[in-house]
Amino acid sequence: MKEFHASQALHLRVPHEAIPIEHYLRQPQRLVQAITDPRRIEPREDWVYRLSLRPLHFFGLHVEPTTDLKVWGLADGSLCLEAINCEVRGPGYLSHINDSFSMGLKGILKPHRQEHHTELRGEANLRIRLDMPPPIKFMPHSVLDATGRTFLSGILMTMKSRIEHHLIHDYRAWVDHTTQHSQDRPSILQGRLAQ
Repeated sequence: MKEFHASQALHLRVPHEAIPIEHYLRQPQRLVQAITDPRRIEPREDWVYRLSLRPLHFFGLHVEPTTDLKVWGLADGSLCLEAINCEVRGPGYLSHINDSFSMGLKGILKPHRQEHHTELRGEANLRIRLDMPPPIKFMPHSVLDATGRTFLSGILMTMKSRIEHHLIHDYRAWVDHTTQHSQDRPSILQGRLAQ
C-alpha cells in the first residue's frame, strides 16, 4: 500500500461589500460550486455533496473518482470541508481498486477582517492511499513519491485556481442579487399598503 500527500495554502483578498463575506460563506453549496463544475455536483443530505471528478490519469491508470464532500460552517465564519466517502471507477482489470484505494481531503477557509477588505486564508490537505499494480509498484520510491506529490498538487492547484477565479465574482453577484431582493420587498409591501 502506497500513500501520497499534498497540501495547498490559499490567501485571497476580498473587498468589502454591502453584505459581509461571512454571510456568503454560510452557504456551503457556493464553495462547492467554486471548487468544481456545478454540472458535476449532486446534493445529497444536509451539508453533503457528491462530486464526480474529472477522469484522472495517474501512473498510466485511468480512473474516475466520485467523492462525497461534507461542507459546513463554524461560528467564527470559517468554512470546513472533508471528503467522507470515495469510490473509483476504472477499467475492468482495476475492478479491485476500491478495495485498496482511499482518498482523504480536508480543508478550511477562514475570514480575517481588515479595514478595507477581508483576507480569506485557507489550507487543503489531500491524501491518497492505494495498492500499486505491477509494474508500477517496482518503480523507485523517489520516482513514485515525486510523481504522486506532483499529481496531488495539481489537483489542489486546480481547486485553488477555481476558487480564486470564481469565489469573488460569485460573492459579488450574490450580494447584488440579495440586496436587490431586499430592496424589492419593501416596495412591494408599500404598494400593497397604499391600495
